[in-house]
Amino acid sequence: MAPSEITLEAVPSIGEVSPDDWDACANPGGKSCNGHGKGTSSGLPGDSLGLSKPGYNPFVSHAFLSAVEKSGSATIRTGWGPRHLVAKVDGRVAGVVPCYLKSHSQGEYVFDRGWADAYERAGGRYYPKLQVSVPFTPATGPRLLVRDGVDREHIMEALASGLVALCGVSKASSVHVTFAREAEWKLLAEHGFLQRTDQQFHWHNEGFASFDDFLATLNSRHRKSIKRERRDALAAGVTIHCLTGKEITEDAWDAFFMFYMETGSRKWGRPYLTREFFSLIGETMSQDVLLVMACRNDRWIAGAINFIGSDTLFGRNWGAVEHHPFLHFEVCYYQAIDFAIKRGLANVEAGAQGEHKIARGYLPRTTHSAHFIADPGLRRAIDDYLKRERAYVAEAGRELAELGPFRKGADEAP
Repeated sequence: MAPSEITLEAVPSIGEVSPDDWDACANPGGKSCNGHGKGTSSGLPGDSLGLSKPGYNPFVSHAFLSAVEKSGSATIRTGWGPRHLVAKVDGRVAGVVPCYLKSHSQGEYVFDRGWADAYERAGGRYYPKLQVSVPFTPATGPRLLVRDGVDREHIMEALASGLVALCGVSKASSVHVTFAREAEWKLLAEHGFLQRTDQQFHWHNEGFASFDDFLATLNSRHRKSIKRERRDALAAGVTIHCLTGKEITEDAWDAFFMFYMETGSRKWGRPYLTREFFSLIGETMSQDVLLVMACRNDRWIAGAINFIGSDTLFGRNWGAVEHHPFLHFEVCYYQAIDFAIKRGLANVEAGAQGEHKIARGYLPRTTHSAHFIADPGLRRAIDDYLKRERAYVAEAGRELAELGPFRKGADEAP
């Protein structure tokens, strides 16, 4: 074997890769800057292709992905059969891809059920398909994970080609790389992946020293509205508690899981994450978790879970057993902004959908996914659809950005 030869294999569990090897690829810079940034981007200079290692992302860590598997949340039984792609050079792990063989399209937040229905009506078999993503997590992050000390671009090219080969070996209809970084999206296009865009609503830290500094950038109407919403959210004697690390007890997890089940059951029928998942992340990565909990009459009544990256706070799940005006906005959006300012984080990503976030300072941002479709006929039809969809997403983003609450030019002083 030549010293530079790359070998690829697919493994049926993240447990087949050691935590040290996986995390060396997933987060090459480690966790040293976790949650203590300066409100700026973590991109590296001099990287013309945009393929430099990103800042710390908790979702691609071995601890998070192991928790979704060990807890029974993402398994063959639930339709998420792990098929993680591993690249080795001279027997040493050089790159990995979190990948799953799926028998449905649930828990992805990039919707392809229309593609599946059309293909199956035409006599095709859409499932199984390969899904490159973090299960149940619509958050942008790296997907082609490469460790330091290797030819980064060469390994990423090998991983991209390997996904196409794995599609054939698995007899899958397609490969879907969702919520990828834009540079990966462009690289995958060179390997025959179709390009798709969508949008979310993110908050950006302009170096604010306090929440009031952020409010000062808003026009008068929205500034007054947010102040009123924050006041009214607590009017019934509600108090807010931000928990992280050892502050998150099993009692707090019990309460949050109750909120999660109540809201999940109403929204999509069967929540994806098991109670064990939350205990596992509490054991292995509690410093990466911010649990915002609301209390009334000495009882937890609502909560939101967030994950802390090196420059981004990722909002994930919310739930409540009592409903008070604007409490959702306070727990999910305003507390997240406040925490990001205090920690010097550059961004808050508040999850999928929600144009109501614009009035609260969260502006549209493009998200990227890449799709390899094996059948030529289906590929042509989807390619045509995606061209029109990308144009629509771009135009919608421009229009929504104009609705932002920020003062424009010489607008009135705060």
